[in-house]
Amino acid sequence: MIVDCAHYRDGRRQHEGRMDPREAAAICHDDPGFVWLGMVEPTPEELAGVQTIFGLHELAVEDAQSFHLRPKVEQYEGGVTFVVLRTARYVDATEEVEFGEISIFVGPGFVITVRQGAGSELHPARLRLEKRPELLEEGPASVLWAIADQIVDDYAPVVEGLERDIEEVEQLVFSGAHAPTRRIYLLRREVSDFYRAVHPLLGPAAAITQGGVLPIGDGLRNYFRDVDDHLKLVNEEVMAQRDLLSTILQANMAVLSVAQNDVVRKISAWAAIITVPTFIASFYGMNFHQMPELRQGWGYPAVVVLMLLSAVVLFASFKRARWL
Repeated sequence: MIVDCAHYRDGRRQHEGRMDPREAAAICHDDPGFVWLGMVEPTPEELAGVQTIFGLHELAVEDAQSFHLRPKVEQYEGGVTFVVLRTARYVDATEEVEFGEISIFVGPGFVITVRQGAGSELHPARLRLEKRPELLEEGPASVLWAIADQIVDDYAPVVEGLERDIEEVEQLVFSGAHAPTRRIYLLRREVSDFYRAVHPLLGPAAAITQGGVLPIGDGLRNYFRDVDDHLKLVNEEVMAQRDLLSTILQANMAVLSVAQNDVVRKISAWAAIITVPTFIASFYGMNFHQMPELRQGWGYPAVVVLMLLSAVVLFASFKRARWL
């Protein structure tokens, strides 16, 4: 679905409302400005129509229809640069991270964005950029900056949400209780998925900042450098969270092992307490005739006292050793 299509020239939007894609394509070839066409989860037919109008490469269009792509930057003939960015959103209700993708075609005189799945809304980025005419004058590269800046800014709530979850399981583990191992494992998997969304962007972000992908002016390069710095910070925080979760998982397994050992010690102690009196009883139950104490009146009470005394001594010993 096409959500917006606008023509920009001299840092200003040239009309109200949404343009027809064919009209926009005709303008971008003859006008010094550029066109920004935004799509959200388009059908294959809609993408095929845009591909025909703007002359997009079929491999790039195929990638734009896919999901779970690796963030990347590719260049095609005709001066078209294809960028894939991963979006992320933390859902408080389920304490999970939802991921989406934004594919960006940056060509001579046009920018086409295709958003798939959950994640960053691009309308705020468009509105913010329209309030910065000095950046809009930089051309299509300014749109790439606005989108990248929006996505990286939206990573911050994800980092905070994951940090809260990590603190919760950390408190459980190091308070002596054991946290659900499955919860820790799923949390680590979410952090790993988030890492795979963030880390691959470091190379392309650095290349764009250095001007190796798109021609950008010095003023816009400073804004790309700011995005690159924020991205590096997010990457460092996610790496630290992955390492911390590995430590928490090991600590949780250690707590579980200690609890299991404690149970085994208790079972062993009670087994020993029961075994000794049982051995004495079985010894005197073998019906030997040569047991003089059995012919005495005190024989039976003495055996019972011996059994009880052995049990009490063993119980006291294990209690002192903290096995019970």
